[in-house]
Amino acid sequence: MAAPAACTRFSDNYDLKEELGKGAFSVVRRCVQKSTGLEFAAKIINTKKLSARDFQKLEREARICRKLQHPNIVRLHDSIQEEHFHYLVFDLVTGGELFEDIVAREFYSEADASHCIQQILESVHHCHSNGVVHRDLKPENLLLASKAKGAAVKLADFGLAIEVPGDQQAWFGFAGTPGYLSPEVLKKEPYGKPVDIWACGVILYILLVGYPPFWDEDQHRLYAQIKIGAYDYPSPEWDTVTAEAKSLINEMLTVNPSKRITASEALKHPWICQRERVASMVHRQETVDCLKKFNARRKLKGAILTTMLATRNFSSKYDAHGRSIITKKGDGSQVKESTDSSTTLEDDDIKDLENSHYIPLTGESDEADEIRIVCPNKTCSQLSTSSYGSARKQEIIKMTEQLIEAINTGEYEAYTKICDPHLTAFEPEALGNLVEGMDFHKFYFDNVLGKNCKALNTTILNPHVHLMGDEAACIAYVRLTQYMDKQGQAHTHQSEETRVWHKRDNKWQNVHFHRSSVTPPFAMK
Repeated sequence: MAAPAACTRFSDNYDLKEELGKGAFSVVRRCVQKSTGLEFAAKIINTKKLSARDFQKLEREARICRKLQHPNIVRLHDSIQEEHFHYLVFDLVTGGELFEDIVAREFYSEADASHCIQQILESVHHCHSNGVVHRDLKPENLLLASKAKGAAVKLADFGLAIEVPGDQQAWFGFAGTPGYLSPEVLKKEPYGKPVDIWACGVILYILLVGYPPFWDEDQHRLYAQIKIGAYDYPSPEWDTVTAEAKSLINEMLTVNPSKRITASEALKHPWICQRERVASMVHRQETVDCLKKFNARRKLKGAILTTMLATRNFSSKYDAHGRSIITKKGDGSQVKESTDSSTTLEDDDIKDLENSHYIPLTGESDEADEIRIVCPNKTCSQLSTSSYGSARKQEIIKMTEQLIEAINTGEYEAYTKICDPHLTAFEPEALGNLVEGMDFHKFYFDNVLGKNCKALNTTILNPHVHLMGDEAACIAYVRLTQYMDKQGQAHTHQSEETRVWHKRDNKWQNVHFHRSSVTPPFAMK
């Protein structure tokens, strides 16, 4: 479907339906084309709040997407600019993430992994043939066209994609997702199309065993591993993988980009083009089990990052390389450098993240800094609309109310019973640092809370609860606090908060929170 020649309004051609996803300044809604009755996904960007650079990124994404027409790429069908909104009309993909589909299958083999990576490589080959480098290949951006068996894999989210003609190599800026970044990007060397092949190698490794080739709690060590290509094939899980599969991974994860296999060459590899003869057909249950845990970690982190963005005040500190600064607080509590291999970073986002408003919604949860959190090894579920889900949401809201009541009354013992001992937090009092443990918060209970005001009333407004499996949840809300100071004057204070809850031993505990605004004199934890 070609874009209309005349300038028209979106509502002239489409009827908007229900919301499918949401970002800080964008929303994705199902829409129906009036002339044909066909369904699409409309990404609606509020351009009033975009900076000049953000608007350039939006135009870049639309320009690139218009060039790409392939069965394994989420296609842009229309682009309509109005006074305050820009509409991008994409394929409506309903099958969810590829990695989530794999863990729901009754049978999954090495041959299935070969078929998956073949489709990914087909999409990458099409991009590269059209002078486009994606720069953010990762599981979150690999979707399925529908829920039908054998549905096509679709590559999504071209928010970081760039145009690179031919075999050009240059420094196009630091962009990508930590666990999938290539050595040349980390070394800040000229790069080009081979960065996508490196990411494909990481994805293939995960497809075969359910965990990534490079991983470390410390981001510096993670990057050091990647720079030298320090990965291996540990027993017993790799003992049942064919030598041909490992051969392809090795050619993809070649540190020297000039010697790295291309998409075209990879598609001709025997493990891809002769899978019926070469790839194993044995069911890989251990891979599925590991992939469930891998998915759960990604989903939990993604939900936290998305709700943090909703507060519009994510204010970590960075060094010259875009890494969170490690500091040690004087009270003995530890401030950690954070790490998350599923979070997208880009040069200007690192330099000025607080002012970056453009969120590419084909991959919802990835324009934020990295955080370290406690992750339950449970498969995450989509937001439930059942009565069971509603009851659990109310349970999370009730627990949040109990926690705030303990803060208001200054009851530290009650607070510690609701919070995990290793509670992590971002709050203005920590000056943008990630604080772990209870010591930092105990100071306020001992010296401030409940001591500087006569009366206190707190209201939770617009609570949004995300359920993630049976044992994890995330709540985002506006906290409105009314209080009387010692002089009898009434005051009202507002903050935007996000809290992550994890169920342990049948009890909910707050494991992480993020608060946006500076506290009033009596403080809020």
